[in-house]
Amino acid sequence: MFETDERRLAQWERRAEWPLTGLATLFVVAYAWQVLDNRSTAGLHTVLEVVLWLVWLVFALDYAARFKLAVDKRKFFVNHLFDLLAVLLPMVRQLRVLRLITVLKVLNKRFAGKFRQKVGVYAAGVTVLVSLCASLAVLDAERHHPDASITTFGDAAWWTLTTISTVGYGDRYPVTWEGRLVAALLMIGGIALLGVITGTIASWLVQRLSGVEDSVAEAEQATAAELRLVRAELAELRAELRAARADTGG
Repeated sequence: MFETDERRLAQWERRAEWPLTGLATLFVVAYAWQVLDNRSTAGLHTVLEVVLWLVWLVFALDYAARFKLAVDKRKFFVNHLFDLLAVLLPMVRQLRVLRLITVLKVLNKRFAGKFRQKVGVYAAGVTVLVSLCASLAVLDAERHHPDASITTFGDAAWWTLTTISTVGYGDRYPVTWEGRLVAALLMIGGIALLGVITGTIASWLVQRLSGVEDSVAEAEQATAAELRLVRAELAELRAELRAARADTGG
């Protein structure tokens, strides 16, 4: 019975994978449009806001459905605590930027298995996606504050680049607590991404050096084999010369 119910949960997750990926992509597009298009009418802004909340509602329903299908609900709750927080926290208006966390998780889940073997491609894709979402989120949080230094998407992108790379020039910085929350999450994510990239480069170097060592070892083995062959031929020549001398002396 346990295995059958868990299979139902797995089937739900497989069936919901592509629809949720499409909705996550729609969410990013709608959110970017809402943030970047300052000249949008009130009606269009409302439509985009409705789209964002509807997508978020689908994510919430997906969590509820998975929780219902799970046999060991305590284990599901513990293992998917981040999912629950990503669904509940954006209900607070001041935490609306955290809706992007849900999107990042859905897209990461969809593409991680496909690209994880190609760690470089996977890390690059995650970096671009995180940078885009962080730029949009910090711009959304900061640009209407009177003391804001991040008022355009260019400012937000530059701030994201310096933050995620841990350089931190300090010429652009968030002044709202919502923007600082984005900054804190981006700093943590930047350290993690740098660790993945550094590990990827180190792994590539070790692999290349291992290949060089293998080539050197093969070359040494080939040289040793040739030397043994030469020695054998010399030994045969010496034996023939001794035999020739013995015949001549006789």
